[in-house]
Amino acid sequence: MVTNKVTVQSDLCIIEKYIKNVDNIDFLNVKVPQLLQSKSYLKIIGIPYFLYDKSQEHLSSNNVEQIIKQNQIFDNIILASNLRVIKVSPKLDMSTIWIDIWDVQSRSKAKSPINWCFNVGKYIATIRGANMNPGVPQCKNC
Repeated sequence: MVTNKVTVQSDLCIIEKYIKNVDNIDFLNVKVPQLLQSKSYLKIIGIPYFLYDKSQEHLSSNNVEQIIKQNQIFDNIILASNLRVIKVSPKLDMSTIWIDIWDVQSRSKAKSPINWCFNVGKYIATIRGANMNPGVPQCKNC
């Protein structure tokens, strides 16, 4: 659908109601109308790289996804790609988790959780804004 003006959320509601009332359209197979989206970037700091003390099992993207699903800070956030978990340095056992999310042009979804903290076990994780990060996970020393 093409418009001659910038679409707002209320316009999407009108479009959705119209599609529901059209007789020859199977509404279940039509995607929900939404505004154009772009990617925004966040990082989480303060989570240890190894899951348990004295363990060799390191934090994986699946572990972080479970943590994110359990936390209400991330309720309105949709991941744009897989999470990337990177060990901060060879001597430290802390990690940085890079998150790419779908966002609107105003970046409101990315701005709202910045500087928020949440608990991961006995650790306090902090969400920070980030610039676009490389697709290849590497520590800052490499």
